[in-house]
Amino acid sequence: MSVYGFIGTGNMGGALAEAVCRAVGPEQVLLNNRTAAKAEKLAERLGCTAADAQTVAAQADYLFLGVKPNGVDALVGSLASGLSGRGRPTVLVSMAAGITIENVRKHAPAGCPVIRIMPNTPCSVGEGMILYACSPDVTDAQKTEFLSALSHAGRLLELPENLIDAGSAVSGCGPAFVFLFLQALADGGVACGLSRAAALELAAQTVRGSAALVMETGRHPDALKDAVCSPGGTTIEGVRSLEEAGFRGAVMDAVIASYEKTLKLKK
Repeated sequence: MSVYGFIGTGNMGGALAEAVCRAVGPEQVLLNNRTAAKAEKLAERLGCTAADAQTVAAQADYLFLGVKPNGVDALVGSLASGLSGRGRPTVLVSMAAGITIENVRKHAPAGCPVIRIMPNTPCSVGEGMILYACSPDVTDAQKTEFLSALSHAGRLLELPENLIDAGSAVSGCGPAFVFLFLQALADGGVACGLSRAAALELAAQTVRGSAALVMETGRHPDALKDAVCSPGGTTIEGVRSLEEAGFRGAVMDAVIASYEKTLKLKK
């Protein structure tokens, strides 16, 4: 069986490591973090092993790079000797925003396949969205194994690499927009007399159920919206109020603003 290594066990790296442990078993997972105690604590909780970065790089068949974008080049360069000494190439999995596959390959030993991923925070509860793109030398078998290992983190969608940033503006930044809407929905309930706890539960389950309805039925959101809006009823009156406030335009502008900020940061 393949070994999965994680260098960087912050919120996202830790969430993905936990998902991989559930999929392949903790005995196949190695963890490393700049603060060793953090990796050791997570390893103890998950039942996997903490080790130094060179050991993780030398043993891992799939190596997740969970460091900040400005640290990727130095990290990959520092691990080059361990990566090149393996009998078969290590698949490098980069989750750093704005770091391209080509950028990782520049600092990695020749022959290391690269998978670029952009996960989101719901991965921590197994309901994430992970965008990914593969370098040409990632084999079908490697891709299949990678997808299976991350299956407990949520859904995975392959995109051309030039669309990863656009996709991340929706799925990566989107949870913040959804949380903002969810809070506003609950606040409206409180304004109408509900307790905070009741309003929040109603809002959260409504958002969750509505998303599930789209995913499971495949129906267009507009059709599902129309099904809730009875002629002359209360829902259509609320929809009218949202339209007057420019709700849809504001959400579109938020996605576009996030995407444009990503492009600026890459320059």
